[in-house]
Amino acid sequence: MTPGSVPPPGGGLELVVDTTSPAPVCDQLQEQIRSRVRLGHLPAGTALPPIRRLAGHLGVSNGVVARAYRALEEEGLLRTAGRRGTTVAAEPTPADVDSARRAGLARAAADYAASARALGVTPDEAVAAAREALAAVPLS
Repeated sequence: MTPGSVPPPGGGLELVVDTTSPAPVCDQLQEQIRSRVRLGHLPAGTALPPIRRLAGHLGVSNGVVARAYRALEEEGLLRTAGRRGTTVAAEPTPADVDSARRAGLARAAADYAASARALGVTPDEAVAAAREALAAVPLS
């Protein structure tokens, strides 16, 4: 396991903090957990790591993890039961899965666009490179 990551319960998935990202760490954690819930990788009832343990593994403050958990609880994705911990509250709907996929694709596209702009390529060159890359990756 690399520094800045921790495997949450269920499926061996890792949460990762990218300190070079302009996105706040709290937002990064929320988005990763939200995406995993909506894609069904963290089913209802799955226990999440305690705040202190997750914060320690990721090298962030307890408050950052607590804010992320609280925001996801307000969205209805997580449920906190005091000392009994935090669990995933609900199964994802097909609309949740679709929304999570579209959001992930939008993030990837934005990252790619920023990289292409930094390289100074034209939009046509960037689109052509993206098509070539997609053609080279087998469907799974």
